[in-house]
Amino acid sequence: MHFEEVDAGDFRIYAGAIEKHRRCGYVAAVVVMREPGNGGFREEAFRDESLAGGFVWPTPNEALRFAINAGRDVVMCRAGRLAA
Repeated sequence: MHFEEVDAGDFRIYAGAIEKHRRCGYVAAVVVMREPGNGGFREEAFRDESLAGGFVWPTPNEALRFAINAGRDVVMCRAGRLAA
């Protein structure tokens, strides 16, 4: 498994590339956590452990890039609803 973390304002994106099908490729996974700056509690805002319906990417870098972009989409498009 390959991991990458990205800060996105009050959120942190945890992306993963999970090896599938005996080294035939990688499935993208993402968890988005709200990281309040005032010392409050961290909260999971979004999780998908099999993005794109479990599509298998040929390399871990491609799966990670897709997962990070999915996490950014969650933060940018849903931040108002997640902050409520």
